[in-house]
Amino acid sequence: MRHLLLTLLLAGGLSAAAQQPRSGAYRFPVRNVAGLYSANFGEMRPNHFHSGVDIKTDGVTGKPVVAAADGYVVRVAVAPGGYGRALYIAHPDGTTTVYGHLERFRTDIESYLRYKRYELGRSNVDFACKPSLFPVRAGDTIARSGNSGMSFGPHLHFEVRRSTDQRTLNTLAAGLLPVRDRIAPRILRLHYVEVDSLGVVPVHSRPRTYDVVRRGEGDYVLRQTQPVAVGRRGYFIIECSDRKDEVHNTFGIYRLTEEVDGEVRYEYCMDGFRFDETRYCNAVSHYPMQLASRNEVFRLTQLAGCPARFFPVMKNRALLTTPAGERQQVRITAEDDCGNRSVLAFTVEGMSDERTFRAAACDSLPVIRHDRDFSHDRDGVRIDIPAGTLYESCFYTQRPCDAPLPKDSTLLFLSRGVEILDVRLPMHRYATLRIAAPHVPAELRRHAVLASLSPKGKLRYEGGTWEEGRIRLRTRSLGTFFVVADTVRPAIRPRFTAHDLSGQRSITFAVGDNFSGVASVECRIDGRMAVLEENRVKGTVTHFFDDELFGRRKEHTLRLTATDGAGNTRVWEGRYYR
Repeated sequence: MRHLLLTLLLAGGLSAAAQQPRSGAYRFPVRNVAGLYSANFGEMRPNHFHSGVDIKTDGVTGKPVVAAADGYVVRVAVAPGGYGRALYIAHPDGTTTVYGHLERFRTDIESYLRYKRYELGRSNVDFACKPSLFPVRAGDTIARSGNSGMSFGPHLHFEVRRSTDQRTLNTLAAGLLPVRDRIAPRILRLHYVEVDSLGVVPVHSRPRTYDVVRRGEGDYVLRQTQPVAVGRRGYFIIECSDRKDEVHNTFGIYRLTEEVDGEVRYEYCMDGFRFDETRYCNAVSHYPMQLASRNEVFRLTQLAGCPARFFPVMKNRALLTTPAGERQQVRITAEDDCGNRSVLAFTVEGMSDERTFRAAACDSLPVIRHDRDFSHDRDGVRIDIPAGTLYESCFYTQRPCDAPLPKDSTLLFLSRGVEILDVRLPMHRYATLRIAAPHVPAELRRHAVLASLSPKGKLRYEGGTWEEGRIRLRTRSLGTFFVVADTVRPAIRPRFTAHDLSGQRSITFAVGDNFSGVASVECRIDGRMAVLEENRVKGTVTHFFDDELFGRRKEHTLRLTATDGAGNTRVWEGRYYR
């Protein structure tokens, strides 16, 4: 009766117009921990903003995870990557809270998960729940903290989203959870870039770097005392990070402003975003520098393909146009999600026209406009780039790669390399790439894929499929590509030796691959589908014995099948007693 009444109250509340949650509205979602964080909201990760906060669980798993407010479980997900085991709870204030990297769910949720997995015939699932199924009160234990999914240490990933469109909200800046932080952000380096235009293509100069000196808490100046020389059009790049009390982790910046002679020209603020906007972190940042930095690297201008919603203030794209011989005062302020601020103040002086940056002519190269579709087909390479894929227009470049082939004894190289644009060019949408491979033997075609060189020069798997003499790939990264054949099957290694497993709760295998990665793993016991807990980070799959389904005190036959991204399959079969 209590659950029925709670469900009716929640259903009525959730049908009301969504509201912004009030400060202090939520319970802290983990019990018996110190209340410290390892990551905050909006941090710039590779190709995405961090969509929540990471709460430390004191280096262990199994801490009680509780509902942050009244509501009901609206979604359950289990995946080998991402959030791993995750719960989603809808609340009457129009928000949804997310709890990720869990070890296990509450007993009744676990029982329902078992039913859904066998009903759907797969271990990795993502399904919605009716409001009446799992209503919760604030503080109810819903799970145990863990290290599942794409997690590199025990912690809880916690999010607050607007239920109507799943827009994420900045949990700490809104005061929804307590945090201890009296430390101002750290400003580490300043760079200056000039911009010239060749038609519709902006061309950026190489950055000039300036060292920064900390004079006191929140007070920074440049090491050089003379003014920074600036050209006809240019912008600054700033590297910064944040710290919080009692932890050594680095955190992201909440707000960044740039003032010129007292006028705010640029403001960035991270209050929230929708998931279709998360890759815009590649345009907010200076992407090539961000790839190599452990800090956040902000580009203090707006690229043509980056939406204005991240910038409450943006005047003339925040480009400096200081006249030759004149001086201006620049003040850059970095603020964290607890209101601590740091300021870097300095003087700039306009250079003469003769010293300003001018781009070399590039009339022979095709132009990719960021707001138009682009197609190009030459020398066995066809590429189709939809409008909105790039954040600004650029010239298209394609050239053979004359460097020696990378060394990898497990692969067969079926082509020389071809370099297409730049591996450090950020892309928002998928381009379609087709590279000719006319001489691939028929027996290798199902294993032929594309490989590329990472920004650090390491060979990495990209994928693709054989289509009429070409390998076709949808990709959001370009650079140097090779056609290769991966014919090596995945490896399966049991982590047990005994035949009698009566005293064990589970059975675990290590599953790995040489190059293209493990795409899927399936388990059958006595010919029937068996549920697996898969962890891509650890490279393991585990089956927790289900005696109700498979019986006990008898011998069982287990068959494990692993398939990699190039279509190679490995089967392990054995018998055990339980």
